[in-house]
Amino acid sequence: QVQLVESGGGLVQAGGSLKLSCAASGRTATNAHMAWFRQAPGKEREFVAAITRNTITDYVDSVKGRFTIARDNAKNTVYLQMNSLKPDDTAVYYCAADITWGPLQRATRAYDYWGQGTQVTVSS
Repeated sequence: QVQLVESGGGLVQAGGSLKLSCAASGRTATNAHMAWFRQAPGKEREFVAAITRNTITDYVDSVKGRFTIARDNAKNTVYLQMNSLKPDDTAVYYCAADITWGPLQRATRAYDYWGQGTQVTVSS
């Protein structure tokens, strides 16, 4: 079992920054691939970024150059630094863990555990 708890969401003006954190616990959390997804009202949950234990990363094109995913394996925590935020970034952001050790994935079905989500609202 892996438990994931997100924090760091909030309200920010366009052009501002936020840093999300996801604390993971559980026996397999340390070696899991970790990812951030987001879901805006009326839309499907979408991939944002992912990182392997060895810090190989992947980003959706819409956030490249603005968002950075990172992890601290000693703290079992993954971060999402979000800069130059846009109103289109408004969504509930979810942390997810893939414990299967396969290739880094973008599909929601590849992830075994999910956090409860944290709201990010970007005002124009």
